[in-house]
Amino acid sequence: MDGLLYPISLLVVVLIAFFFYRNNSFKLMLLTLAVGVYIIYSQETGNTVTNLKNEAVQSIDKSAESFSKSRGIEGYDEKKTIETVKGTSKNP
Repeated sequence: MDGLLYPISLLVVVLIAFFFYRNNSFKLMLLTLAVGVYIIYSQETGNTVTNLKNEAVQSIDKSAESFSKSRGIEGYDEKKTIETVKGTSKNP
């Protein structure tokens, strides 16, 4: 079934783009063709938007971790935050 899903999805994209073209909806036709290009790109290369998102999240996580280590912040202390907000902190 996985072998037929790719050509059928491309056929559906082409048909939808054709219908948008026939109805003079050029912007939607371009959007549909862009989806088709994404389907072909992700099938041929294996790169997907989900992989891109995961890489971005991991990059941000590493940056935040190195930032907190460089500032001497080891972790979140809820009790210390509550004391600071209430003004009962022992540190002046």
